[in-house]
Amino acid sequence: MPRKVVFVNRFFHPDLSATSQMLSDLAFRLAQSGVDVHVISSRLLYENAAANLRPRERVHGVEVHRVWTARFGRGSLLGRALDYATFYVTASTRLLLLLRAGDVAVVKTDPPMLSIPASIAVFLRGAQLVNWLQDVFPEIASRLQIKAIPRPIEVGLQALRDRSLRFARANVVLGTRMRDLLRARDIDADRFQIIENWADSAAIQPRPVERSELRVRLGLAGRFVVAYSGNLGRAHEYDTILAAAEALRDDPTFVFLMIGGGAKVQALQRCVTRRQLTNFCFAPYQPREALADSMAAADVHWVSLLPELEGLIVPSKVYGILAAGRPTIFIGDPAGEVAQLLREGDCGITVEVGAGERLAAELRSLARDPERVAALGRRARAIFERRFTLEAAANRWLELLSPECRTVGSEESQTRTA
Repeated sequence: MPRKVVFVNRFFHPDLSATSQMLSDLAFRLAQSGVDVHVISSRLLYENAAANLRPRERVHGVEVHRVWTARFGRGSLLGRALDYATFYVTASTRLLLLLRAGDVAVVKTDPPMLSIPASIAVFLRGAQLVNWLQDVFPEIASRLQIKAIPRPIEVGLQALRDRSLRFARANVVLGTRMRDLLRARDIDADRFQIIENWADSAAIQPRPVERSELRVRLGLAGRFVVAYSGNLGRAHEYDTILAAAEALRDDPTFVFLMIGGGAKVQALQRCVTRRQLTNFCFAPYQPREALADSMAAADVHWVSLLPELEGLIVPSKVYGILAAGRPTIFIGDPAGEVAQLLREGDCGITVEVGAGERLAAELRSLARDPERVAALGRRARAIFERRFTLEAAANRWLELLSPECRTVGSEESQTRTA
């Protein structure tokens, strides 16, 4: 193992955002394995920019260094940019203070393109860089056309990002499409390793719907519950599920449960109100210790990704659904990473964006066939246990971080993790 491993991400435990939970899981597991783990994060929470977490503490064997940042939150793009900019500066400064020759910095992608300033600190300290890419910027911003980045600036940012990927000892990506997209940027194949995200098999166990306290509390007993759990953000799509809900509005069997938050939740709520849909139910993020219960509240879960973002993002919530032993309804590109996973595991259904009537028909078919739903759920848990446990991912990370593994792109490695 290196002398120490320093993770850098804007959010960490006790934050409940997806990137935070993944990082927290891995950091704690590596610390349990005897690795000297440090985390540099902000003092904020994803859902609460006014939070002021302790600047320094030790949590489950992990040394946490929380740096100061601006705290404008996610309400405006300018405020978010200022939050990002201050984290770039303070996190990179803390990296310079923490790193020594032989250490490894594992840099995530919140804020976007964090690898650019982090790579400078790593270089100056004679340490090693591992990029852990949860998404790919600036391409995401361009495809979403969020205040479209002028083309010359986008090209410059891509060049700097690519340089940090070429400098890295390894770049961990979430799937084959993300890997192939970045390899096409003239970055050596041996710089990439696929390590998918995961769920905690101990924290999320399959349980019957009737044992879900949340389901009972929300008065959903006896209904066929189609749930979304987590962040509904700009990368996701909800018009298709709305169309299905409209098609099923007169059927009391169905209810659509939205658990969580995100940039598009209020817009979804306004659409539900405007269309007078009474088959929708909204609930806030649930405590992590109640995750197994909230996942069990649904008969099926849905996941969505805008097709133009395939290769740039892989929705991590699918792994929790697999762990819970529930079928997944994926709304997105039939050739995408999630669609391919559902076909391989025979544990869900893919519906193209805009196919609301077809989605309604699929839901009617599932509601009439509880044995099929149960079989899909069993196969979901089976493929989860084979491929997507925290234990399996932590072992891959331990192998990647060991001093003997200086390159990661061997045929054996790519075959094992693809």
